[in-house]
Amino acid sequence: MDAVTTGTVPDPLPDWLTSAERVTVLTGAGISTDSGIPDYRGPNGVWTRDPDAEKLVTLSYYVADPDIRRRAWLMRRDLQVGEVRPNAGHRALVELERQGRLRGLLTQNIDGLHQAAGSSPALVLELHGTVHEVECLSCRDRTTMADALARVDAGEADPACRRCGGILKSATISFGQVLDAEVIEAAAVAATDCDVFLAVGTSLTVHPAAGLTDLAAGAGARVVVVNAEPTPYDALADLVVREPIGTALPRLVAR
Repeated sequence: MDAVTTGTVPDPLPDWLTSAERVTVLTGAGISTDSGIPDYRGPNGVWTRDPDAEKLVTLSYYVADPDIRRRAWLMRRDLQVGEVRPNAGHRALVELERQGRLRGLLTQNIDGLHQAAGSSPALVLELHGTVHEVECLSCRDRTTMADALARVDAGEADPACRRCGGILKSATISFGQVLDAEVIEAAAVAATDCDVFLAVGTSLTVHPAAGLTDLAAGAGARVVVVNAEPTPYDALADLVVREPIGTALPRLVAR
């Protein structure tokens, strides 16, 4: 393995990056901050500034406390205000797919911005679910978030499932909730079947998503980390970039 390069995008890019034919990408909250979506664990993250807010996305609190659920619905409604658009980082990954080099796009994000930017849904694996749907915790019926928020606006502070009366929650993976085994298995396959594993805007502290980096490196892939803050995997990486994602990523995927 070559020495780790830390800081800026190298010029020229290393041959192993420009010649890679199968690139698997893992994205975290950092890629969406330029679209106006706040991160959670960074220095100014939502949970850094208000640790109590983490209860709103912790399953045990959510199920047990109607007040937590009411606050969570208000949070979801507030996050819908304004139109959130994909940014240059998302578009760079669309370009990587256009080149025919994107093996898989694994995302910890729940915002749907990769698909909105034009990434093929078949290549996007949403490890932590999606905020655009809601799911009943009892019967697993799914409906749209827009429909649930319309009910909140109409006065239902904690809308229940219309099919069985159960608790509704966004179709995202909360703390304490089991991840979708099929999605995680597909992500592991993509991580072990690539030439380059590109981790973008993720702290690489949340497992099992972070462990995909180990799988990729163990299978012989080169690892690139693009993140503003240090991660536990920087020492494992072949290249570490600290530049803003919106400018760094388009250059990293250039041919």
